[in-house]
Formats: sequence, structure tokens, C-alpha cells
Amino acid sequence: MNRLGFNVYVPIGYLPRVFEHRARPVLSKARFALRLLRHLGWASLLVLFSLALGVWGYMYFAGLSLVDAFLNASMILGGMGPVDPLRNDAAKWFASFYALYSGITLLGAVAVFLAPVMHRMLHVLHLEQH
Repeated sequence: MNRLGFNVYVPIGYLPRVFEHRARPVLSKARFALRLLRHLGWASLLVLFSLALGVWGYMYFAGLSLVDAFLNASMILGGMGPVDPLRNDAAKWFASFYALYSGITLLGAVAVFLAPVMHRMLHVLHLEQH
């Protein structure tokens, strides 16, 4: 029962397993490297999507060229701040929301990439208890 008094039942096969169970042995270095590359790919896709969104927004709202929009989106996504001054309110609104989105997205991308490392570390530490 949960805190509200309802029975909570999640079938074992319902949730997909991304990582091995703690009772299973640690992955080999080769399989772990592949898992790390897969997570790096997902994190890279998230960053590339975010960069494309920023380039589009700076081109559409601020009227910047492709190169200038890429520069501004890259700087915001990397946490550095915009380069070009924004001349209208729509561009300023976009830049504000894109900066907030970028900060959260960067943290999310790092979490996606580091999840296998953290899981392996915790898995190894837990195996020592057996």
C-alpha cells in the first residue's frame, strides 16, 4: 500500500530495464563502452535538437543570419550568453525562454550521459556487499 492507502502494483515486465539488476554481474568493459556510446548518442541528439531550435528562433524572431543565429544559440546553450543585441521584444522573449530551456537541457544531457557511469559505480559498490 502507498501513503494514500491504495494498492500499487506494477508488473515486473511492465517497466523496461535500461540497466542490469543489482543481482546480475557487472557488464564487461566492451559492453559498458557500447552502453556509454549509446547514451552519448542520446545526449548528443538532445543537444543538436536544442541547437537547431535556438538557431531557428534567432533567425525567425531576431532576424539574424544563419551564422549569427548559430553563434548566439551555441553561446546560450553553452551557458555563456548572447552575442548580438536583440532589437525587438519577440526576440528578447525568445532569448529569455531559450536560455531557461538551455540550462535545463544541458543538465539533462549531462545526466543522460553520466547515468551509465553512476549506475556502474553503484553496481560495483553494491556487489561488494554479497
